[in-house]
Amino acid sequence: MNDIRDVKAQLRQRAKAARDLAHAQDLGAADQATKMLLGFLTPHKGKVTAGYMPLGSEIDPRPAMSVLHGRGPVAVPVVEARAQPLRFDRWTPEGAMVEGAFGALIPAQSEPVIPEVVIVPMLAFNRAGHRLGYGGGFYDRTLEKLRASGPVFAVGLVYAAQELADLPVEPTDAPLDAIVTEREVLTF
Repeated sequence: MNDIRDVKAQLRQRAKAARDLAHAQDLGAADQATKMLLGFLTPHKGKVTAGYMPLGSEIDPRPAMSVLHGRGPVAVPVVEARAQPLRFDRWTPEGAMVEGAFGALIPAQSEPVIPEVVIVPMLAFNRAGHRLGYGGGFYDRTLEKLRASGPVFAVGLVYAAQELADLPVEPTDAPLDAIVTEREVLTF
């Protein structure tokens, strides 16, 4: 069990179970996290903001995205190919969506945009601003590419129960600028 991939695989299982339980017992936690996210992103009004289409027990950012749409352009990620950065297409609350790669919904009409703020889903996080994703490296590659072209603000949206203190970090893991839970906002 010395291989970091094995460690991360075990942590993904543990983190998914914690997230599934938090989601099942929600009692308003996701709504609270969404409110905290909206308040936190107020200084970014008018910037192109990328959310995501929730899968499984991820916190649904669409209520926040609908409000953010009134403040500026909103986008969602599109997987173009394995081991490649994500592309972002403009999203509107009323826009038609179709199923994309991995079952995530994407806009039926592609209108690529470059986000300045990215709301990031994940399985787990630590208090140093690192996240544990699903293992495909999409967000790590994407944040690296976006940051190479200019400033981008990456904020995770998670349940507090998804925190893992023993999260291993690799050189290719792109750190977040902030993490929002139903309990607090962490900035780095």
